[in-house]
Amino acid sequence: MRLDTFQTLADPTRRRIVETLRHGERQVNDIVEQAGIHQSGVSRHLRILHESGFVAVRPEGQRRLYSLRPEPFRELEEWLALYQDLWEARLDRFGAALEQRQKKQRGKHS
Repeated sequence: MRLDTFQTLADPTRRRIVETLRHGERQVNDIVEQAGIHQSGVSRHLRILHESGFVAVRPEGQRRLYSLRPEPFRELEEWLALYQDLWEARLDRFGAALEQRQKKQRGKHS
C-alpha cells in the first residue's frame, strides 16, 4: 500500500515524527519519547513514512537510525509553487483594498 504525500502527512502522529526528524537523525526510542506513543505505533508510522519516501533508514550495529529524505519535501514545494501566484494575487488585491479602506477612513477623520 503506497499512500500519496497528502495522505501520508495527514496523520498528526506522522507529522510529529517528521517534526522530530527535522532536527536530525534519530533512533526509534528517541522518536517514541518525542511522539508520545508506544514503540509499536511509532514503528508502524515509520514504516509508512519509509514506504512513502519521506524517511530513510540507516542500520548502525543493532540500531536503526531514521532521517528525513529531502525529495518528497521538494516535490511538495514544487506543487505548492504552482498555486503561489494565485495566492499572491489574492493577497495583493486584499492589500490594495485594505489600503483604500484606510485612506477613506483617514479622509473621514480629517
